[in-house]
Amino acid sequence: MDSVQDLLVMLARRHAFADLEALTDDPEVASVCEFGQRLLSLDAEDFAVEAREVPPALRRRARACTMPQTPREQPRGALESLRPAYGLLLEVIEIRWNRRELSPMVAALHIASEYLPLLAFEPALGHAGDPVRWPAGLTAPGSRFGVIGDRECDHTKAEQSAANRTLRVAGEPAAGWRAYFDRQHSQVAGALATCVADCRNPCAAMDWVEPGRGDDLALRARVALAFADTPLVRLRHAAPVGHGFGVPSPEEVLDAWQRSRLVLGKTEVGEAAAEEDGFPLPGLPALFSAVAAAPVAPSTLLADIAAHLETLLRAGTG
Repeated sequence: MDSVQDLLVMLARRHAFADLEALTDDPEVASVCEFGQRLLSLDAEDFAVEAREVPPALRRRARACTMPQTPREQPRGALESLRPAYGLLLEVIEIRWNRRELSPMVAALHIASEYLPLLAFEPALGHAGDPVRWPAGLTAPGSRFGVIGDRECDHTKAEQSAANRTLRVAGEPAAGWRAYFDRQHSQVAGALATCVADCRNPCAAMDWVEPGRGDDLALRARVALAFADTPLVRLRHAAPVGHGFGVPSPEEVLDAWQRSRLVLGKTEVGEAAAEEDGFPLPGLPALFSAVAAAPVAPSTLLADIAAHLETLLRAGTG
């Protein structure tokens, strides 16, 4: 029994939640494993509601990382602040690196790159890009934000469509709300960054930004856009040449990150990536913190789920 228990504890400590769930015959352990695996897989919509066997404190922390599933759902989770979600992303990236699961690690980096502009906008907005709470100034007279087909606007057609949708999605039913987040919200993030940082024909869309904060926001948004185009994030789209089916080696990941740090380091915000902090991709937490203008550190949510599982297993369940 001790050897079996030790094996199960080892799986919990390695965050091998799916393997542990397959081996346990205890419903409580299985439920906590499913909860942890969905978080580790970044497949977390309404799991926090379903996981009744999970301690409420862990469910509350998980809910802070998820998007609300209806326009009026409370609390607002990742639409209130993206910092908990980025803490979870950093924890997932570290776990995947330690387990040499580099394909899902690169996928997590890609997700981080898509929403990074909203992390930059959070201090100015007072939220993390909640369509229910867009500032009225976004559509003030003279604004081209969300105007489909306006040739003076630097947004792509897809971004114009997403921007138009985000201005009215708060009035849609839950299914439309979820579809918008599945397909278009990340494009709105990029569109906002373009407005404040790279627009060649500025309109009134960003006039709502408080005086004196525009330059700082533009710099942080520009770095967010640059991160999405770094060699590290481009690994997600690499051709399957030299590393079977597009999965990079650890050496390729580290090389891509080092080249990315050199690119990002050309700005005052991006130079935060040069920090040597012991993270598998050194300086990544510091970069996210600089873009957010607030501390963003790897969370301990998955570690605490693993510790809770160990407690259950040591108590003789599982």
